[in-house]
Amino acid sequence: MSEVIESVDVAVPVRVAYDQWTQFEEFPRFMNDVDRVQQLDDTRLHWEATIDGIHQEWDSAITEQQPDERIAWRATGKGMAGIVTFQQLGGESTRVGVRMSWQPEGPAEKVGAALGIDASHVRRDLARFKEQIEQRRVATGGWRGEVIAGEPVGEDLPAGSPPTR
Repeated sequence: MSEVIESVDVAVPVRVAYDQWTQFEEFPRFMNDVDRVQQLDDTRLHWEATIDGIHQEWDSAITEQQPDERIAWRATGKGMAGIVTFQQLGGESTRVGVRMSWQPEGPAEKVGAALGIDASHVRRDLARFKEQIEQRRVATGGWRGEVIAGEPVGEDLPAGSPPTR
């Protein structure tokens, strides 16, 4: 089993960082190897990526989501899981932490994990997230609902606001 733990401090309030992270279909804008993410429903995503020249597709499920705190997920059939945490550091600063674990498949993935290449990819993706959200200063949307044990339990949106997932 391989694991990556990385974080980045972003100069936006926790709500802005969290709300932008819930815009999963925008991940290809900052995740270099991700080609497409399709939001299937409140808890399921379909991913397409090109990693080391190899096209891959998989589904993932959000297992826990607490606004402004955490989003946990697991990938179906890939032996991969992770959690993204959001910690308010000050009025205009947030730490975004990523912890992912997976079972490397094949020699190339095993070597990449052993050499820390995966961690450097996550670091670069987080740096691009930081650059984008700090330039924009506002989220392009946000979903304020919770997910507990893989089930959505509602939204915390202002009255009259449509969900923007």
